Amino acid sequence: MNTRVICGRSTPPTAYPAESARVSGRGRPHWKAAASWALAGMLVSAPALAVDADSLFEQVTDQARTLAEAPYEAPESTLPDAVAEMGYDRYRQIRYRDEQALWRDHGNFQVELFHPGFLYDQPVDIHLLEDGEVRTLPFEQQRFRYDDDAAELAELDLGDQGYAGFRLHYPLNRADVDDEFAVFLGASYFRLVGRNQGYGLSARGLAIDTAMPQGEEFPSFREFWLVQPEADANRMTVLALLDSPSLAGAYRFEIAPGKNTVVDTEARLFARSDVEKLGVAPLTSMFLHGEMDRQEEDDYRIRVHDSSGLLMATSSGEWTWRVLDNPADLQISGLQDTSPRGFGLVQRPRHFDAYLDMEARYERRPSQWVQPAGDWGEGHVELIEIPTDSEAHDNITAYWVPSSPLKAGESRTYRYQTWTFADTPMEEPLARVVRSRQGWGGIPGQSNPPDEQLRQFIIDFRGGELEGLDASQPVSVHLTTSSGETTETKVTALPDGDTWRASFKLLPDGETPADLRLTLMLRDQRLSETWNSIWSPR
Repeated sequence: MNTRVICGRSTPPTAYPAESARVSGRGRPHWKAAASWALAGMLVSAPALAVDADSLFEQVTDQARTLAEAPYEAPESTLPDAVAEMGYDRYRQIRYRDEQALWRDHGNFQVELFHPGFLYDQPVDIHLLEDGEVRTLPFEQQRFRYDDDAAELAELDLGDQGYAGFRLHYPLNRADVDDEFAVFLGASYFRLVGRNQGYGLSARGLAIDTAMPQGEEFPSFREFWLVQPEADANRMTVLALLDSPSLAGAYRFEIAPGKNTVVDTEARLFARSDVEKLGVAPLTSMFLHGEMDRQEEDDYRIRVHDSSGLLMATSSGEWTWRVLDNPADLQISGLQDTSPRGFGLVQRPRHFDAYLDMEARYERRPSQWVQPAGDWGEGHVELIEIPTDSEAHDNITAYWVPSSPLKAGESRTYRYQTWTFADTPMEEPLARVVRSRQGWGGIPGQSNPPDEQLRQFIIDFRGGELEGLDASQPVSVHLTTSSGETTETKVTALPDGDTWRASFKLLPDGETPADLRLTLMLRDQRLSETWNSIWSPR
């Protein structure tokens, strides 16, 4: 597997910083009213025909195909200014009434809706499939409580605006509490949590032309169909229609909440125009500073991030742990493979002392894995790292880029499973990276100190075949760098009896970035993940 790195001073895409990144376009699609093939209308006009999730998905697929055959029409906002332009504080004062939850008295799942406005000025249509029939949910202000500064909005006539999105509830942690475990809100973003986890990174339906000179295109879910589960069900189905200038798509999500909340996804894409860079199964996160940072942070917290690394399992069985960074300049890297076993953004470590933040509780932020179903062919997992000075900004994203571009008039289907987890997505057989550090490679007080650019790296591994391995065993280090010179490479068993430390020094080649890769070996056996980091001058 090869790693491709691009470091430059490109202007960071404005798409990632802040929650405002999670919305694209304005208002509801004005093509809806005139579209004779509109799905909800088709179903309402023929109520005698029972509809199930499978037949409904086929109709959503037909709608996406037809939509892609027509020119793209950007949606226009019809929200009153007082709603569309409200600030964050006022938006938070609009609360959904618990007693208005959909399916409140039917089974394990409940649905609550989001009010349009603030950043979410592009309402979506939400339909319900119940007892073989589809009905559209009208916007109803009585579903919401308008508190404090938002009270005046209760007097507005908002008409049939639609909703900003929805969230799903289920007795995830306690049998007597319906916990929120999934949120679909803004563009094609959705968030998931498993048992005893708190929201962190986001998933997206699709990424198009991310970090490209022409600017990123943000597809949006325009409509959703929520399929009512049986009373004793432990999973539910959500269908969605996606639209953007380049393509349209039909999505099916089979969502199962649990210790690790699992989503089986099928995406059927239809291209209006050529897509230069297609990003499949995107994950978006935040990294402000962590254990590899060299500069002093004016922050009492040791780490501030929703994810600490990108983990990839290749088709050959190699596991690569790519340490995340908050770079000085936009950084793009790619991990090449054919039909990978999976990839994900991972939050390590998982204990409070690693973060010391009682409010954000970063140790509870979920990791998320993407496991392809079927043959995805040749391509690469692309990682985007964008400079940021605030933890409010999402500056990390990762997705699969197929080597074959999507051309106008073509269609393509991707199936994959994605799930939340702690620090290990599955039964990973190899030792894992538990700690990475770097610093100046000299020794304090030396009379003849080395070059001030000399870097010292230490990487600690634990688990897998390292468990119970005697310190006398000839564990070795396989280390490569794309530039510069490495010296003093060694591996040592630490005093705790469970951890092994690899260390080396790097003398960089001037300002040239160094792509570093390190694996622990025992004779010809790979013992660990492949640690990967991009060193670049600050």
